[in-house]
Amino acid sequence: MFSCIARPAIHLSRNFSTSVQSNARVAVLGASGGIGQPLSLLLKNSPLVSQLSLFDIAHTPGVAADLSHIETRAHVTGHLGPDQLGECLKGCEVVVIPAGVPRKPGMTRDDLFTTNATIVANLADACARHCPEAMICVIANPVNSTIPITSEVLKKHGVYNPNRVFGVTTLDIVRANTFVGELKGLDPARVSVPVIGGHAGKTIIPLISQCTPKVDFPQDQLATLTSRIQEAGTEVVKAKAGAGSATLSMAYAGARFVFSLLDAMNGKEGVVECSFVRSEETECTYFSTPLLLGKNGIEKNLGLGKLSPFEEKLVAEAMSELKGSIKKGEDFVKNMK
Repeated sequence: MFSCIARPAIHLSRNFSTSVQSNARVAVLGASGGIGQPLSLLLKNSPLVSQLSLFDIAHTPGVAADLSHIETRAHVTGHLGPDQLGECLKGCEVVVIPAGVPRKPGMTRDDLFTTNATIVANLADACARHCPEAMICVIANPVNSTIPITSEVLKKHGVYNPNRVFGVTTLDIVRANTFVGELKGLDPARVSVPVIGGHAGKTIIPLISQCTPKVDFPQDQLATLTSRIQEAGTEVVKAKAGAGSATLSMAYAGARFVFSLLDAMNGKEGVVECSFVRSEETECTYFSTPLLLGKNGIEKNLGLGKLSPFEEKLVAEAMSELKGSIKKGEDFVKNMK
């Protein structure tokens, strides 16, 4: 009775690559947490990953032992505490950072700043020391500040490469695709909505006018849809009633981004993902836009594209908050002892 599911094909989405085998070494920092565990599971399932190095301050040996029993090729190692962080990072080509505390009801992403800023700064410092050329993918919130923090720490070590530091905003795209698909009766896997700006509240700007396939909404419905995409994280926090924030969908989105990055690093052409990165596309020094990925990270920033008047207004309204979050992150590193 189990024959039909004995060896399932590992295929989760259009962007979850399985066709090419590679020998990528990937580290997950914060691997025992609510995002880290399902993210590590998805990475373990991929033929793109040959070495999966897991780090956290608790429970990592158990998580690693559990994942190591899965019948896929990735070799899993678990590293516990600061003394083992260097060993975890050695030789890694991609580092994913979901570490940090989650949101609780009533909290904004910015409320996480004090705790998560310190965590991310310390992990970025370790990356600078032990894998300075790795692609760094930051999930830890507030992304609008943690990416400037990561960048400034790498600058202090003289190893900053803006083409290799990514704020993972993919969940905003995943949500936009899902919500548009639901409203229009489309398969969400065939919907593609670029989301630009940042990764918090009104800085999240879905470009419905650039959706593929083309869709149209009355203005009131468009405003409601945009607001839902912007506040979707809060929707999950409230639904979990104090038990955490978006972990499973974030793990899915994080894995999608990592697989796209690995595909591009392996030479696949035409790989595009949105991400919060160092940017000259607007007056903000960091901004999320669609990026053409390549062997060395960002190959080309594809910019904002043609915006509708509604979207232009959203961009203008996001600028002040986005600049403030960026400055907050940069100042944090300047004031570090």
